[in-house]
Amino acid sequence: MSDDQVLTGPGAQSRRALLTGVGAVGAAAVLAACGGDDSGDGSGAPTTAVSPTATSTGGGGPAAGQPLAKTTDIPVGGGKIFAKEGVVVTQPKPGEFKGFSSICTHQNCTVSRVEGGTIDCLCHGSRFSIVDGSVKAPPATRPLPPRTIKLTGDQISLD
Repeated sequence: MSDDQVLTGPGAQSRRALLTGVGAVGAAAVLAACGGDDSGDGSGAPTTAVSPTATSTGGGGPAAGQPLAKTTDIPVGGGKIFAKEGVVVTQPKPGEFKGFSSICTHQNCTVSRVEGGTIDCLCHGSRFSIVDGSVKAPPATRPLPPRTIKLTGDQISLD
């Protein structure tokens, strides 16, 4: 039977119509998975692996007040991601240290790298400033929330 022939009976449809419908449903599912409403609260599970050089060491991470890193571990103009602790520590200028959540505000992925003055999420390409956590490149529309860090000598800890 060709598509030009008349189909009869209840619910009868051509193969072309059936495949078109299946394709439309598949495309809608893909688009829904890629979209985001930025309504997450930053507490979702991470969905992106963080490079081994950007994570902290040891099981579970330090508690508040316990050393997280030494100041020499954080490069000037860059930063370091501590995924287990949920924090990114940056050093925008020599001796100036900032803390931000390591969870992207777009769709709750863990940010992946700190490079070129930005904190980058490789899930969908969002980039945030190492100075104030503001959005430098979408799709995220909200900044990374600040995290309070404390300097004691050359030690950085979560406050």
